[in-house]
Amino acid sequence: MELNIKHDKKYQQFTANMGNEDAELAYATPSEEVIDFTHTFVPESARGKGVANKLIEEGLCYAEENGKKVIATCPVVKKFIHKNPDYQKLLKQ
Repeated sequence: MELNIKHDKKYQQFTANMGNEDAELAYATPSEEVIDFTHTFVPESARGKGVANKLIEEGLCYAEENGKKVIATCPVVKKFIHKNPDYQKLLKQ
């Protein structure tokens, strides 16, 4: 599934248009050097197709490219990082 993911800094989210609803990865920035991924949502009709993983990868790549440490408040993001050790270096200690 090809996704067009957009980053909206004003609303602090990564979104992918899924037709009637958007899939999203929301975040907060508790400080300049930290990004906290707080919530992931994928419409029911698009679940199980890797949409959340693609959003999370996009968010983590953004964090890495911008030198930010990551807090994974969202359990889906936390699980993704746990399963993908390459991203664990981004976690805020």
